[in-house]
Amino acid sequence: MADATTAARARIDRALAELERKILELKARPASAPAIADDDLFAPRPSDARVAELEAAGREASEALGRAAQAVREVLAAREGLAETSEREDD
Repeated sequence: MADATTAARARIDRALAELERKILELKARPASAPAIADDDLFAPRPSDARVAELEAAGREASEALGRAAQAVREVLAAREGLAETSEREDD
């Protein structure tokens, strides 16, 4: 639990440092300066969007593999059941 707490604290510290940096940059700009492209501090970054896409693709692939594994299990169980039935008929 200490590791998770330490990691969370580090993420919060990085976010606060980033927020502080952006605020200082905005304060240093003259009022007549054009708007900054990334002035929305809470907007997802393009790289964050890509990570989210990859995570979604990973979840979809995992679900597809789970379904395929279940289908293989069902086929193997059916074949095992047929083999048992065949052995009984031979006796």
